[in-house]
Amino acid sequence: MPRIAEIMTRNVSTISPEENIQSAAQLMEELNVDALPVCEHQKLVGMITDRDITVRVTSAAESPENTKVREVMSTEVIWCTEDQSLEEVTWKMADSLVRRIPVLDSSSKRMIGIATLDELVTQQTAQTHPMSTGLSQPAQGAQPQN
Repeated sequence: MPRIAEIMTRNVSTISPEENIQSAAQLMEELNVDALPVCEHQKLVGMITDRDITVRVTSAAESPENTKVREVMSTEVIWCTEDQSLEEVTWKMADSLVRRIPVLDSSSKRMIGIATLDELVTQQTAQTHPMSTGLSQPAQGAQPQN
């Protein structure tokens, strides 16, 4: 059974809980992402999403320059370890209704990557339905018919 480490994205950008919301929003825009893991010394302490910024900062008329990530981040984060199976992580994400999941090192619990629902579905579709890959490529030696 494939492990989450085989499909996760490595070298994920994170943000410190002491950064301000404006910095978080700018980093999200730069990276074209809707969420950032919040880490202190590579330890996952939360997640901040564009929705957190909208609901907890903008709607409350708080200043993005003066509001810290720590003040609005979600602290109850669903995570997995790199040795867990794709199936196990998929069920964990489904049970928690999340679209992305931080991946931690099994022993140190330091953040080493992130996996998204899209990555899991793509990988599982390719494994379950082998014909789903390479459909647009002709078979070796095949000749087009007139």
